[in-house]
Amino acid sequence: MKITDIKNSKLFDFAADIRNSRPFNLVISLLFDNADIILFFIIIFWKLLSYEKNISSSFVPMSVRLAIAASILILISFSLILKKKSRISFLYTVDIILSLILIADLMYYRYFKDITTVAAIKNAKLLKGVSASVTSVASVKDLWYLVDILILVPLKRKYKKAEFGIVPMRRRLVSFIVILAVGVGINAKTFYRVSKEQPTLLTAMSNRIYLTTMIGNVNFHIVDSYNYISTSLKNSKKLSTDEENKVKTFLQNNNNTTGETNFKGQAEGKNLIVIQVEALQGFVINQKINGQEITPNLNRWVNKCMYFDNYYYQVAGGNTSDAELMSNNSLYPAQSGAAYYTYSGNKYDSIASELKDKNYYTAALHGNTEGFWNRNVMYKAQDFDDFFGEHSFDASEQIGLGISDKSFLNQSLEKMKTFKQPYYSFLVTLTSHYPYDAVDKYGSFDVGQYKGTLLGNYLQAIHYTDAQLGEFLDKMEKEGMMKNSIVALYGDHFAIPKDNESQLFSFENESKNDDYTWFKYQKVPLLIHFPEDKYAGVNHKYTCQMDLYPTLANLYNLPKNYMFGKDMLNGDSGKVVFRNGSFIDGKNLYVSWTNTYYDLATGNKISETDALKKEKEDYTKELEYCDELQNHNLIKTFDQQKAN
Repeated sequence: MKITDIKNSKLFDFAADIRNSRPFNLVISLLFDNADIILFFIIIFWKLLSYEKNISSSFVPMSVRLAIAASILILISFSLILKKKSRISFLYTVDIILSLILIADLMYYRYFKDITTVAAIKNAKLLKGVSASVTSVASVKDLWYLVDILILVPLKRKYKKAEFGIVPMRRRLVSFIVILAVGVGINAKTFYRVSKEQPTLLTAMSNRIYLTTMIGNVNFHIVDSYNYISTSLKNSKKLSTDEENKVKTFLQNNNNTTGETNFKGQAEGKNLIVIQVEALQGFVINQKINGQEITPNLNRWVNKCMYFDNYYYQVAGGNTSDAELMSNNSLYPAQSGAAYYTYSGNKYDSIASELKDKNYYTAALHGNTEGFWNRNVMYKAQDFDDFFGEHSFDASEQIGLGISDKSFLNQSLEKMKTFKQPYYSFLVTLTSHYPYDAVDKYGSFDVGQYKGTLLGNYLQAIHYTDAQLGEFLDKMEKEGMMKNSIVALYGDHFAIPKDNESQLFSFENESKNDDYTWFKYQKVPLLIHFPEDKYAGVNHKYTCQMDLYPTLANLYNLPKNYMFGKDMLNGDSGKVVFRNGSFIDGKNLYVSWTNTYYDLATGNKISETDALKKEKEDYTKELEYCDELQNHNLIKTFDQQKAN
């Protein structure tokens, strides 16, 4: 067949008919009428995908791409309500705003290795001194996020001048509802998936980078804003004078120092070194596997310290940050989410603030990124003079989430030698962090049958951390730093989550797997070392993280105004109250989720008595008082009342 024959064939006639047909014209018209939406979707999707690749070294999975697309559809849906020219302006403005947010987030990420939040912006005054460092990490590459905005200026003007048909409001509303429903539906599936994989992540937002890489930047800021606004609205109702007085009266009664004479003031003038150890659970102390001690160094130091073997962790949605909050402030964790985010603008009466009043230098040290768990904000709120995070150390030796414990503790020791005395050093370790999957770095500790399991990986991880803690404590002792210092060392929270309890019970040869047995292992070790190993021995009292600050306050002769815990060295209340309403009173255990009581001595279930019912009501009210104190920033209010 000749070319001329092809040109004259019915094939071309058919193509021409398509081009000239009404459906073809409708498609072209539809594409032209919605060119602004199509272009907006493509540009914003590219920007958000580019951002994801900047904060994550891994491939962006389809589930995250869908979440990004869903967030863009939600933005587009609101533009569909508007008339054509207003819609164009709306989308262009949103493009500018999102581009600036992405640039700001990238700059913040490069410095803090974290994502900006409403709380961080609101508390920007607490970040003074780092703004110059943040701007120094701006990159010329960031300008790519603004190029389209400049290019689109003339196109936007011409497009606005084009003739468009008038779309009735009813049709615009239908378009809005349909597109919004699609975007919300995809997001609902995404959020459900995240809530299943990480139950507290959407509310506590403990790892903002991880959350952003799962749901996308726009969705992250939507979730962050929702959490912030919902909390603010909940707390906007002013407490009555009567309600404030109830909180004040409880605190006055709880902090009454009458009769607390044991050890009072014995640590005055001495340095205070507090070490919070990641996932150090009590069951590994003085325990062996295959004939090898799991924590040989801590076992040795247990014999040189005052050791509390019934010391319970009480963390909630804030996990590690909750342990820090309780240990430094004797305040309960937030009812939901993490207090380190929710209450970052509050006033605190912390160990650091009270010791500063006694001319102590105060410093917090941690091998993770400064913004993780909002520490860069919260340490300033708690009045620490300095926070040494990842950027303050040589971060070349990394294991898991950050600097290895070996490197972190060695460098921290060198920093502490330069601190002006007396000082308070608060150190938080990191390497033994869940899910303990970097076991190749931990050496060849043989865990036998548990090799490759979560429990086995944990035992290897905590064995590694134990070696670093032993070296750190031994160096301090050898160099004479212990002679004028009190050292407190404790675990922050559980190591083995409840859905892996069978491994733990098997390791401990437990035949039962009820709630009583579970609570038996929800303890973390607390060691308090005095100069010359004074007062070494085991204390079997039922105590908890809320009790650390009151105990240190007694030792350092600090005022006790806003503490919900009790001094462990005076009295024997045995009170341990958990955020979910469960409690221990020294003789009994109450499990809130089954409304069941157990006898602590036997593990047998017991019936509720009037006394136990009143305890339950009293402890519930105590949690409410702490919530009201935090929700309404009452420490600030009470301090102002005292001043007046």
